[in-house]
Amino acid sequence: MSELKRQSPVQFKVSPRKTEVRDNWTVALEYDEEGQGPWLVDLAHKTRWDLQDSKVGEQRPCDLEVPAAPGSCTFANDTLVNRMNRTQTAIYHLGAAAPAMPDFSGYTDVTESTVFLALFGPKAFLIAEKLSALDFLDPAKQAPFLLQGPFCHVPCQIVTLEKAADGSGGFLLTCSRGYGDSLIHAILEAGSALGLRPAGENRFSDWIQGVQG
Repeated sequence: MSELKRQSPVQFKVSPRKTEVRDNWTVALEYDEEGQGPWLVDLAHKTRWDLQDSKVGEQRPCDLEVPAAPGSCTFANDTLVNRMNRTQTAIYHLGAAAPAMPDFSGYTDVTESTVFLALFGPKAFLIAEKLSALDFLDPAKQAPFLLQGPFCHVPCQIVTLEKAADGSGGFLLTCSRGYGDSLIHAILEAGSALGLRPAGENRFSDWIQGVQG
């Protein structure tokens, strides 16, 4: 029996120049003419967990603290832990490989049930402002921080991962898988005049390394 092929919920109209197969996902590493930014990267293959427990603040996913306040994030070792509410936390694994899910009933792997995108680079937030009223550059908040609300009229989790004084930086976005095609279309259309291009995982990895220092 052949192995199950995993399929991203979003498809760009251009084909990647370089790919690799990883855990049954075909991962786009590079595209031709990625330009100077901003960039949109499909991260469907990156593992995401949902953690729910009445004492979620006492858990330590990947040996990282769960932030005390909703909207706060912990980011280290390519792992992002986002406190959503009193009992729920979202965990994104941004490196090449994710650890095994802990043997605890509160964890659910939501990787294949959700869209996962990164939008970053110069003018990234100008594109976001066209598609949502959420404040991605809230001066009262230090990146990374979590926002929950509508983006393109779709309920989303959004993490501002980096924000610079010149307005550059970027964010991660996840939502239900069924919105994938319409979401990609809206984002690319909103960013077309600002030079938005699809990019591969290599571009994303360089950005993440820079954000983590």
